[in-house]
Amino acid sequence: MAAFTYRGRNGAGEAVSGVLEGATAAAVADVLFGSGVTPTEIKPAPAGAARKSAASAQGFNPFAPKIMHVDILLFTRQLYTLLKAGVPIMRALGGLQDSSANPAMKTLLGQVRESLDSGRELSMSLARHPQVFTPFYLAMVRVGEMTGRLEEVFLRLFDHMEFERFMREQVRSALRYPMFVILAMAVAMFVVNIWVIPAFAKVFAGFGAALPLMTRILIGFSNFMVAWWPALIGGIAVAGFAFKSWIGTRRGRYLWDKLKLRLPIAGKIVRKATLARFARSFALATRSGVPVIQALTTVAQTVDNSFIAAKVEQLRNGVERGESVLRAAIATGAFTPVVLQMIAVGEESGSLDEMMEEISGMYQNEVEYELKTLAQQIEPLLIVLLGAMVLVLALGIFLPLWDLGSVAMKR
Repeated sequence: MAAFTYRGRNGAGEAVSGVLEGATAAAVADVLFGSGVTPTEIKPAPAGAARKSAASAQGFNPFAPKIMHVDILLFTRQLYTLLKAGVPIMRALGGLQDSSANPAMKTLLGQVRESLDSGRELSMSLARHPQVFTPFYLAMVRVGEMTGRLEEVFLRLFDHMEFERFMREQVRSALRYPMFVILAMAVAMFVVNIWVIPAFAKVFAGFGAALPLMTRILIGFSNFMVAWWPALIGGIAVAGFAFKSWIGTRRGRYLWDKLKLRLPIAGKIVRKATLARFARSFALATRSGVPVIQALTTVAQTVDNSFIAAKVEQLRNGVERGESVLRAAIATGAFTPVVLQMIAVGEESGSLDEMMEEISGMYQNEVEYELKTLAQQIEPLLIVLLGAMVLVLALGIFLPLWDLGSVAMKR
């Protein structure tokens, strides 16, 4: 998502400014309104502004400990427990600050307490750290303050963040074996072309016989790698940097996220995981009392896919024009028939949040199954690639030896 700089005034009339990430300027404005800030100016931020803002807020130190996802997860759960027990918010934050093992988290909690001491609300105090708390998190806290159900909101946020963490760990676990095999194949190809084939090439050159086409191709490719391997490694590094810079742009991120949904094998997993995240976030927001329009705005920033986020924004615009959620969802073309059917039932029965929860659970189970069987789905492809590599090497290296052996036997 793009970064936007903003200026505005909080509930006390004080001037505030900062950097927030969002799909559009309107989405950032909705987040600011939800956190109690009236924006007076919102404009696209220069590249890297969000990171610079975070660095200046914490003091730039590349070796300083960082606040990880698990730190916010524990903070959310512990704060829910303390608030449920009736502990005042300032005392609860003080206890969490004293017991935190992460110095960066201690500093952040101290700054939040200072902000609360100055009269700001909790949501506004957390909003001063956009590099740590997402717009969705802030919007939910704001709703908890408005409805007086802050501890319940923190419990739901904990469940949501635990779901997000589980999904990421499942994806990493499923991709670990295929990535290891691909890396091993790449290293093997490098070693063979740099050291093994040149040794055979010297032997073949001593025979002075005509070599098969496959052998000539292998020797030519090996000679190219031996002569240009530094340039090849540099080219790969430059291509990686260029790709990372491209997906760092709004247009590049949108196209890459759209392409990911069409990838074989992985595409369906990404789509199901994204829809599960959308459904769970939407159910959580609406169940907590967030209006549908505002819920869709904040949910668009949690799906972690720019293409689907744009479709959710399109869905929100349709609802704003007075269309039903079902009709607006059909117009986007991004949702599966199962999701559309559940939305239709939810609207008719007035239990859209429950239907969204059902969709989330259904797709979560499907994603878990797909991830567990991902290695089995990729394994045949890896075997074919490995077999093709071995076949090419075997034909290229041993065909000349077989030809020379046949000639020697005839003599």
